[in-house]
Amino acid sequence: MTAKVFIDGEAGTTGLQIRERLEARDDITLISVDAAERKSPEARAAAFAAADVGILCLPDAAAIEAVALAGDCRIIDASTAHRIAEGWTYGMPELPGAKAAIAASDRVANVGCYATGSIALLRPLRDAGALSADYVATLTGVSGYTGGGKALIAEYEAGTAPDHFLYATGQNHKHVPEIMEYGRLSQTPFFQPAVGNYAQGMIVQLHLSGADVSATQLAEIYAAFYASAPFVDIVDAPDRLSATALNGTNRMEISVLGNGADRITVSATLDNLGKGASGTAVQNLNLMIGAPETAGL
Repeated sequence: MTAKVFIDGEAGTTGLQIRERLEARDDITLISVDAAERKSPEARAAAFAAADVGILCLPDAAAIEAVALAGDCRIIDASTAHRIAEGWTYGMPELPGAKAAIAASDRVANVGCYATGSIALLRPLRDAGALSADYVATLTGVSGYTGGGKALIAEYEAGTAPDHFLYATGQNHKHVPEIMEYGRLSQTPFFQPAVGNYAQGMIVQLHLSGADVSATQLAEIYAAFYASAPFVDIVDAPDRLSATALNGTNRMEISVLGNGADRITVSATLDNLGKGASGTAVQNLNLMIGAPETAGL
């Protein structure tokens, strides 16, 4: 049997990349709405009714409206609208118990790109007791401009955006609540993201000032935590760490950086549109329909 999938918002950046990962599969039937009717509630409701799983690639407000249209259709929401909402399963398969929870869920909130890297670095250390819940984490990162959506993509394509800039400088990035929830932090972290003049790819860094853990211990903690994660590797840090190294994949690489003693940073490298969005959405879909977790990835 094939699973019928409707991508609501398939013309956007995330939706297009999800479609690319699904359209060649013989275990998936894609349901589409004619371009002229993509904003029609009636046409979209009919598509949800015909689908087994709907994937929402929409702004937050539109995603909330789409859930009301979806009825009994199982949902993967790629927006930030439901990531810490009651009744929703957080769609980060690498977390403890997450695969079974995602497989059984009718409402899955896909993890965000910066949250993927941040939680991937924080959660193993919290679970191992290497960081306390009240540790005030310092996170920095840089992403390709596709993470900013259509408006920012248009700026870069027009040549009017700067080569590099910081944003969310008021320490109010929308991914912070899910980072705290699933990174198991009780104190708000410092989190400073940036955008670079390239389309996709990202690096997230956790700077471990004041943490009583060695570089060797860190590597061991991460290796144990991700031992059964098919898309996460613990690798030695190269001399130059490239944000675009894993573009087009669903992989994430974690490295321990610094001097090995009192100056230690850990990094997560991933494709913000792959492992940080479309790839993980497909990974979650595979779990929900009983396909191999790595199918199409």
